[in-house]
Amino acid sequence: MFGPVVENLVAQLTRLPGIGNRTAHRLAFHLLRASKEDALALAEAIRLAKERIGFCSVCGNLTEEATCEICRDPRRDPAVICVVEHPVDLVSIERTAEFRGRYHVLGGALSPLDGVDPSDLRIDGLLARASSEQVLEVVLATNLTMTGEATASFLAEQLRSLVRVTRPASGLPVGADLEHADEVTLGRALAGRREME
Repeated sequence: MFGPVVENLVAQLTRLPGIGNRTAHRLAFHLLRASKEDALALAEAIRLAKERIGFCSVCGNLTEEATCEICRDPRRDPAVICVVEHPVDLVSIERTAEFRGRYHVLGGALSPLDGVDPSDLRIDGLLARASSEQVLEVVLATNLTMTGEATASFLAEQLRSLVRVTRPASGLPVGADLEHADEVTLGRALAGRREME
């Protein structure tokens, strides 16, 4: 309908996560209406990111250096490692300003149905780090999905003989009504209850 160049742009945009055909068309039309400078600035930002950003040699986080800023920060507690699936999960934890340890980014979650097994993730690096005398605790902050839970269980089995293994508490979000909570969430909230301060 709009020619092969526009259709190719739409097709490339639909490859982004969470972008369906309608949203891809809206984004394509927005880019085409934008000034040439703005559109090229976006293209240049993508090009630079692909050229300069890699994975931290220690934790697997995104970085422009050999090691990321968090791994180089001497104020971080090297005794505690928080394991996440993806760098975006690390960002979510950092926003809380509650965690002052270091991280390990797996690069995904175990999923035999999708062909993702332990050798596809950064598990060997985690085990090597956990074997260090410096590390005392590993927090398994994988997603609360079936694959995330399976990954946490697998890692806990591997790590228990090396370090203390913990999992973030899960349960009711702030502002939630009990009547709207599902049984699993409510059960976890009750199991993870703590003393009132």
